[in-house]
Amino acid sequence: MLVVPNLVRRIVALFAMVLLAACGSSGNEAVNVLVIGNKDDPFEKGIYLSTAGQLTRAATAEGLVAFDAEGRVIPGLADRWIVTDDGKSYIFRLRDGTWRDGENISATQARVALNDAIKALRGTSLALDLGGIEEIRVMTGRVVEIRLLRPMPHFLQLLAQPELGLRYHGMLSGPMALERIEDAAVLTPIKPAELGLPAIQDWSRKTRQVRLQAVSGEEAVQRLIDGEADVVLGGKIENFPHSGKVGILRGTIQLDPVDGLFGLLVTKSGGFLAEAENREAIALAIDRDKLIAPFGVGGWIPTTRVVASGQEGDSGTIGERWAEVTLEDRREEATSRVARWRENSEDEGPEGPVRLSAWLPEGPGSDMLFESIKQDLAATGIELLREENANAAQLRLIDDVARYPTVTWYLNRLACSAKRGLCDKGADLLVNLALNTEDSLERIDLLAEAEVSLTVANVFIPFGDPIRWSLVGGTIDGFASNRPGWHPLMPMAMLPK
Repeated sequence: MLVVPNLVRRIVALFAMVLLAACGSSGNEAVNVLVIGNKDDPFEKGIYLSTAGQLTRAATAEGLVAFDAEGRVIPGLADRWIVTDDGKSYIFRLRDGTWRDGENISATQARVALNDAIKALRGTSLALDLGGIEEIRVMTGRVVEIRLLRPMPHFLQLLAQPELGLRYHGMLSGPMALERIEDAAVLTPIKPAELGLPAIQDWSRKTRQVRLQAVSGEEAVQRLIDGEADVVLGGKIENFPHSGKVGILRGTIQLDPVDGLFGLLVTKSGGFLAEAENREAIALAIDRDKLIAPFGVGGWIPTTRVVASGQEGDSGTIGERWAEVTLEDRREEATSRVARWRENSEDEGPEGPVRLSAWLPEGPGSDMLFESIKQDLAATGIELLREENANAAQLRLIDDVARYPTVTWYLNRLACSAKRGLCDKGADLLVNLALNTEDSLERIDLLAEAEVSLTVANVFIPFGDPIRWSLVGGTIDGFASNRPGWHPLMPMAMLPK
């Protein structure tokens, strides 16, 4: 039986936040955090959360476990836990603590709250990830056991997701309290003693509020330049060019080494896109090295794989497509398929380009990306048009960070039940078989077959890993680039000692 970090780690983490801030600015004025998005994002109530919504949810409704500033799992409502040797049982001991109304947190309440959170996610891809839970049971007054159908090595990362923050009959669990002031979410750190943790002397002198707003990428960068913001979070490819306006005296750009899905999803199956080989023609034509070159992002690696290499459950047997084929030869083949389809099409004549529509989010980065893809497809006889309505487009940019490094995360995001666009039922069947086998080697082989099936279906055209960036003022601590791309607010609320 494996014993993992307990309450001591949580206490150390709290004091470490205080010590870490020693080289930062002094004063207890609020830290101003801007998240790129829409003004109402921080106050979202549903299950499909924006970046700002995830940040405020995680700050106000803590789960059994949480993430620290470096993306590591730390205690949340549970101050310690053990994992059985077979990896199929996680036993959590809840800390002494209360809900916001002062009622003690019990294992029974935590079980109800966790079941409610899971039920609310039905129909989402995150619900597929949670499908490995067999039962949540109360063992004693403060001990909860989660039994799994199969080992899930990254189960703690799954439990730390903001959507699994616990609420009991509407009551929250901290670690911060939120107040809305106009368009700003003002978050105040709650005293540790009120959360069941040891009291920290002069808590109010060691913490500050976080004032969070969601604004456009251009406004966020400008406000940081003007000294009106300390941190900018939520940067993506579409707004990346704005980051170049910041001088080194105002802040530094931080890139997170994230994995995930970044590419075009086929959303309409009619016409040219009805056949897998035609969808593959698009994948053949794209020059992935050229896509990101104008952005000057060092270390970005293009890929033709649906699943990023090195994920848990990756067999290591699947390589890049067309590794020995030149771009010129790929485009020649794509051009041949476009011409052949036009010759056989009853709706189109043999002359002129095939017209397809694509949706990308607004922003200068998207404009650059679209123009690059448009040029690539034009070389094969495809005219790509920009569609403003995502639901009307035949192709849609998918830009999602992997929340935990598993093969199933990728396959679940593209599953038929996720209803995002075209899918492959054969791949879904293989994933289901993989998740229901007791043999770990067989599971890995089945997941590899599922990736191959999804790849051959050509419903998703991968480019490489997503790009995630932040801007951090020189006096801000409690921020660290990390693989999950997650930047919780509580560490930023800690003041110098």
